[in-house]
Amino acid sequence: MGNAEYDEYPNPSSMKGENRKKHQVEIPPPQPFLKSLKNTVKETLFPDDPLRQFKNQPPLKKLKLGVQYFFPIFEWAPRYTFDFFKSDLISGITIASLAIPQGISYAKLANLPPILGLYSSFVPALVYAVMGSSRDLAVGTVAVASLLIASMLGEEVNPTDNPTLYLHLALTATFFAGLFEAALGIFRLGFIVDFLSHSTIVGFMGGAATVVILQQLKGILGLDHFTQSTDIISVLRSVFTQTHEWRWQSAVLGFCFLFYLLAARFFSQKRPKFFWVSAMAPLLSVILATILVYFTHAENHGVQVIGELKKGLNPLSITDLSFGAPYLSIAIKTGIVTGVVSLAEGIAVGRSFAMYKNYNIDGNKEMIAFGMMNIVGSCTSCYLTTGPFSRSAVNFNAGCKTAVSNIVMALAVMVTLLVLTPLFHYTPLVVLSSIIVSAMLGLIDYNAAIHLWHVDKFDFLVCMSAYFGVVFASVEIGLVIAVALSLLRVLLYVARPKTLVLGNIPDSNIYRNVEQYPNTDTVGGVLILDLGAPIYFTNASYLRERISRWIDDEEDKLKSSGETLQYVILDMGGKLTSHSFMILKFDRQTLW
Repeated sequence: MGNAEYDEYPNPSSMKGENRKKHQVEIPPPQPFLKSLKNTVKETLFPDDPLRQFKNQPPLKKLKLGVQYFFPIFEWAPRYTFDFFKSDLISGITIASLAIPQGISYAKLANLPPILGLYSSFVPALVYAVMGSSRDLAVGTVAVASLLIASMLGEEVNPTDNPTLYLHLALTATFFAGLFEAALGIFRLGFIVDFLSHSTIVGFMGGAATVVILQQLKGILGLDHFTQSTDIISVLRSVFTQTHEWRWQSAVLGFCFLFYLLAARFFSQKRPKFFWVSAMAPLLSVILATILVYFTHAENHGVQVIGELKKGLNPLSITDLSFGAPYLSIAIKTGIVTGVVSLAEGIAVGRSFAMYKNYNIDGNKEMIAFGMMNIVGSCTSCYLTTGPFSRSAVNFNAGCKTAVSNIVMALAVMVTLLVLTPLFHYTPLVVLSSIIVSAMLGLIDYNAAIHLWHVDKFDFLVCMSAYFGVVFASVEIGLVIAVALSLLRVLLYVARPKTLVLGNIPDSNIYRNVEQYPNTDTVGGVLILDLGAPIYFTNASYLRERISRWIDDEEDKLKSSGETLQYVILDMGGKLTSHSFMILKFDRQTLW
């Protein structure tokens, strides 16, 4: 390029004279390969430098810090107070009232025995309370992961014809999901999950929620036979080709409880102090529906019920994990896909509440915690768990202080498993469908989609692509489309960065885009360009062509006033850091 000189405080008005302060910059000496590699690995995988706390510490202190790092409960437990316990007790009981009906509902959504939903709210919650770093996250099963398990495993094994093999594959997929999550945390590869952008998650979650709602028409209408496909065309065809099998009793019961659940949530949103009204609504719906079916014998009139639930704590299932060749690939695939989705949701929820309460959580430690609770869960008859937003929001609004609220919830579920499971025999499936529909309506965030339209059209395209991919194709295809578009966005940002002409805002040292700020001042003969990304081999040719075009446009403007272009200033600093300027003495023959 031309003669490069760096100015400490560049000012376009000083370019007319020669009294500016110059710094001649020499090429730095090359660094040893191993040192350069070490620095690169450290900056990439260890930006928070987790080993700093171990420096210059005696062996016992290092052991203590190591235990506290992997088991955060030993860090905050010595400071735990009775006031904290009172808040956590109330929060734990509140989220237990939500976890019990939701757990049963989501297990049915995954085509698994309902009792697994209760199992999955017991052991994983205890594991997370010991290993998790979030104070507000409430652990449990989620609808989207349940739907993914049902759709992906259902393609290989029919849960009705071979329920035992299907259950074993679900537990094996949970094991691989936990293994994958823990590996990401141990090897500090959590940044991979960040490729699921906000727009991707909004579209994917909205599409998955729409599919789940449509799937619940089976329970609400009391249908015995239903399609295994998840796309909207197959679901609607299955519904409307069986109009002769619709049961009006089931439909009336379902829509009545759905109206009650939505009304309770609307009331709690309008009056946040009464959050418990919405939180208790699902359990109250289950109790009322069970009593109604029991006394009216509605099960003899087309209303399907849960039936017998096995009493007792989680049985060991380590021998049920299926590593046989015929189905191992689908178990690994399902585990990785559901693991990524549940990680994205759980970490996003944990970070949101942590930011609100002004404390930090370590994403890699969270991944290890999620991974371990799913590995342990798969060995104790639990399927995939994470930190669902609805349950965590209730936990937060109930005033939780620490992860002890998860322990309280687990103990409440334990009592239910030991004593109360026979009471769910007459619980109608239709009320579980109503609970799922009510929860899924909250995941369709149309306000976020509208905001994306106003802010960034490409992000809106990613969001809608994920949504329509899930709704009209399948959950997996929608996720692949969304991730592919997000990666394309990253590549375009690097390969085709924006370049802007900057001008000086009058009476200030601030420079802004001349198109957005028409009142900015420019100096004749000086062109200031802002490069939107670092210069890489992928964008070097593009930037050369784009800068040349800016130069041509600037020269055309200056010809009318008889001036010539003398300097090109390239602003190559980051948006949030101090700016770095390169001032080039303009010479078209030697510029490149």
